Amino acid sequence: MDKRKSPPPSGGHLVVSKKPRTNAQTNQQVSVVGSGNGGALIQSVSRTSGLQAPNMHLTGHSGEIFASRFDPTGQHIASASFDRSILLWNTYNDCSNYGIITGHKAAILDLAWSRDSKTLYSASADTTLGTWDVESGKRVKKHVGHEDIVNAVDVYRRGNEMLVSGSDDGWVSLWDSREKLAVDSMENKYPVTAVAFSEAGDQLFTGGLDNTIKVWDMRTRTIAYTLQGHTNTITSLSISPSSSSSSPRLLSYSMDSTLRIWDIAPFTSSPTRLVRTLTAPRGKALHGFEKNLQKASWSADGKRVGAGGSDGIVYVWGAESGDVEYALPGHSGCVNDVRFSPTEPIVMSASTDRKIILGEIR
Repeated sequence: MDKRKSPPPSGGHLVVSKKPRTNAQTNQQVSVVGSGNGGALIQSVSRTSGLQAPNMHLTGHSGEIFASRFDPTGQHIASASFDRSILLWNTYNDCSNYGIITGHKAAILDLAWSRDSKTLYSASADTTLGTWDVESGKRVKKHVGHEDIVNAVDVYRRGNEMLVSGSDDGWVSLWDSREKLAVDSMENKYPVTAVAFSEAGDQLFTGGLDNTIKVWDMRTRTIAYTLQGHTNTITSLSISPSSSSSSPRLLSYSMDSTLRIWDIAPFTSSPTRLVRTLTAPRGKALHGFEKNLQKASWSADGKRVGAGGSDGIVYVWGAESGDVEYALPGHSGCVNDVRFSPTEPIVMSASTDRKIILGEIR
């Protein structure tokens, strides 16, 4: 990805647009579906979310957006950009921007919310991580120790909120969010571009430029096993939600333009642990010349996965069928992040075109 130093924030204005018009009283979209004899046939289509319109476009960043995240309640959104800022948005009504967080000295590449939605964690090309108080917008702690770009951050899902980071310096570091320095680090031979804690926190998954996913035993800090099959850099790792009815799965995304779903249960009959491989329709390449660290994710029920393409399309697959269920246009640049609302059938995408789109699906 392009990791040049960021320019100073431009202070660009914030704009929210919504398409198309809706009937607020009936929560239905009104559309013209045909006409005849000088008249038009009007049809009401049932809405599936509480969004003010089926598609909401949020703009305000002055640089490409690398990450966007719903908070655990689904009521708020945080987005991170090349412009060195984190913008805070409301998900509903006018999707108003209610906060701007600044302090990093280079592009912000990844984000994570705390479980209580009061804190944000960021990973930056300035070699640091940040812990931020959402209400005040102030940095609570600046985490230092990496010697190169920090590409990814994830949060321990249970107990004390520990952080894990992956960096171009080849180190995976563990952090207490209250402390400045890492509590432990594990060395890799190649830059680390993606990290994810297991649901129980007993395992850690990392991916990088060696095309291999490493599974670390957190008790011994050693590699338990590896997952192999990707043929290019791993750009994203995501654990299936605990609400999913299937055994725990790992979703990986790579610059080889495939997503792969892996069985990460303690015992499995598959020697490779590969469940299925997902690709874009008609042989389209998901990754392009940008070489951005494009991110993929699971829906809240674990039945779908989503990722964006370098062609500006947001793709949603059925996790079990492997079929493309949606191919959603709207962006004019590479889609760097795709996330699902934790509470409603809403897909959020963030792009190089400096725009966030919220769209409801069925």
